[in-house]
Order: sequence, then C-alpha cells, then structure tokens
Amino acid sequence: MVMPHDTQAGRIIAAFGGLSALARAIGAPISTVQGWKNRGAVPGRRHGEIIAAAGNLDIALAATDFGDGPAPSPTAPAHLGRRVQAAASPDTAELDCVANPKPGIDYIVRFTTPEFTSLCPITGQPDFAHLVIDYAPDQWIVESKSLKLYLTSFRGHGAFHEDCTLTIAEKIIERADPNWLRIGGYWYPRGGIPIDIFFQSGPPPPGLWLPDPGVTAYRGRG
Repeated sequence: MVMPHDTQAGRIIAAFGGLSALARAIGAPISTVQGWKNRGAVPGRRHGEIIAAAGNLDIALAATDFGDGPAPSPTAPAHLGRRVQAAASPDTAELDCVANPKPGIDYIVRFTTPEFTSLCPITGQPDFAHLVIDYAPDQWIVESKSLKLYLTSFRGHGAFHEDCTLTIAEKIIERADPNWLRIGGYWYPRGGIPIDIFFQSGPPPPGLWLPDPGVTAYRGRG
C-alpha cells in the first residue's frame, strides 16, 4: 500500500507543512492541493511556482524533487456508456475525467444547468438555481454524464446556496485540476430575495476568450 507521504505530491505537501500551507504559499484553493494529494503527483505546469514559493519561505526544494512523472488520470470513467443511477448525496457522488484532447491549447469549456435543485437545510423546501460553469482544462476534462449525475445528487441535499455553489467548484478543481475555473450560481428567490454566488479560482490565463455568462439580473414579472 502506498502511503500519501510516499508520493511525489505527498512529499511536496509535507515540505511546506501541510495542505493549507502549500495552498496559501501559491495562492491556490485547498481543493486543488487536495486533488494533487489524492492523485499522488503535482502537474508539471505548477512546479516552477511551487519552487519559487519554497524559495520565498526558505524551504529547500528543487526540480529534482518533482521526479515521479506526470499526474495519472483521476480514475477511469465509471459512468460513460453505462446505466448508472445518481448518488443519494454529493458526498458520495463521483465525478469522472478523461484526457484532454488538446492539452497545449488554452480554451474554455462551459456547462450550463438552468434547473439545478437542492434543499434548504432549515426548512427542507426546494431551492432552484441556474448554474454557469466555465473552466480552462489542463490535462483532464470533466466527463459530462458524470457531471449531470453529480449535480443530480444535490436534489435531496440540504445546504445553503453558498455551500452548494462552492462545493461544486471545489469538486471540479479537485478532480480535473483545471488551469482556471469560474462558477456563477444564480439562485431563484425565496423569501423575496434572489441570491447570486460567484467564484473563480484566480486570474484567467492571458488571451483566454471569456464569453459573458449570459444570465440577466432577476426582474420577476416586471
């Protein structure tokens, strides 16, 4: 059995003193670093910035410390081409990735979910949202059937709007480790107040075409 600290990613994380410390040092979401730990390797495009951050913190780290090769695929697709039911909860749902067919090109993938549903954690009443997810893939792209089933798993899940929106972003970052991601959660009003949640993982890659999300502010019937 391979222990987490015996992998390339595990050793790098340990050198910084843990997941949170490495995430802070490079300005990355902790879910990104967790994804590296789960897969056992740090993507090659991140080596330079991690070495630079280590130098700023007087941590001895060099290119030779990243010598275990590229990160493997998160998993083989478990949903594609099969009859699979949605998980009962996002906590147990899986999200599949497949190899990016154009890994050397910066481009955007957009997923739009106009009828996302979850439950209010207090009242159990249904909540509805229009989600727009944009991400720039690196080595992996999100398999759309598994994403649909992952989002469906929220139908019986009680959580606030902010939690649902950010959990989805964290899951995609953890599994696919994209170059960049943003999500807009446009929630329909309950109690007379629409709530919109926005998150992006950092500055987008230079020159990337960022289309408008295409969702207008809520106006009711006026």
